[in-house]
Amino acid sequence: MQREGGRRPRGGGHDEESVESVLDELYATPPSGFVARREEHAAAARTAGRDEDARRIHAAHRPTLAAWASNLLRRSRPEESRRFLELGQALREAHRTLDANGLKELSAQRRHIVSALSRQAAQLAREAGHPLSPAAQREVESTLRAVLADPEAADRWAGGRLEGSLTPPSRFPSAAAPAEPAPRERPRPDTRRRAPAVRAKDELAERRRERREELARAERAAEKATRRLSDRRAEAADADASLRRADEEHDRAREEVTAAEQRLRRAHQELDRAGREQREAEERGRTAADALARAEREARESAREVDRLAGRVGRSGPPD
Repeated sequence: MQREGGRRPRGGGHDEESVESVLDELYATPPSGFVARREEHAAAARTAGRDEDARRIHAAHRPTLAAWASNLLRRSRPEESRRFLELGQALREAHRTLDANGLKELSAQRRHIVSALSRQAAQLAREAGHPLSPAAQREVESTLRAVLADPEAADRWAGGRLEGSLTPPSRFPSAAAPAEPAPRERPRPDTRRRAPAVRAKDELAERRRERREELARAERAAEKATRRLSDRRAEAADADASLRRADEEHDRAREEVTAAEQRLRRAHQELDRAGREQREAEERGRTAADALARAEREARESAREVDRLAGRVGRSGPPD
């Protein structure tokens, strides 16, 4: 079974490596940009004719903020993460052999390490512009505790592609409920009298194990449903944002058209006013030309009258 967050065997050449690198990039992307980036990559794969790659990319679920911060911690602190995974392996082995006092000391060390790493994850998220709420930071701590307690959870976190936070298994011993120490050597009782009690105890343990498994399955199903709901909400939010942007663009275009129409009306008004002024100026010019022509005629007639009178005076001679 392929683990969540793990890598498939690379047998597909360049295209398979491309899909893995795309998935790595997606799970390093903050949740707010995950869906848009995923659809970009899926569309590019479909355009290139890589339908199976597009299907794998499109099937990727957007991580919660806490899961993204856990992935960010794994990728940004590789050496510390490697040591943390090794510590988890050692702790799981120790829980099978240590006594109650040793387990209590290890539990205190485990709490200190988980707290320190969860603070680092919160700092990385804050530096990336996505600070964690107290609830999200508690989810990161839960994931880190699960990594220490459960090898499957450790494998999932090691892949760097968590979609949701992890829950520590109930069977992991704690300081409050340490593993039962090995019993001292005692005289062996009559096994025939103990057999029914042993069988009853085994049956009770089996029923408890089955209930824990049912609870774990229900929790996984609820987690998947929560992720699907989160994806649908993110897609709806993206669609709403696109609609708002389209409405804003439409309103801006409408305003620009209205402004252009107003400028056009003012230009027509200016043209009409200039036309009127031109006609009035032409009319004034014609009036002035007519007045000038009349004045010139009157001047010529006055000059002729002066000449005529002067001629009559000359013919009549000087006065006595």
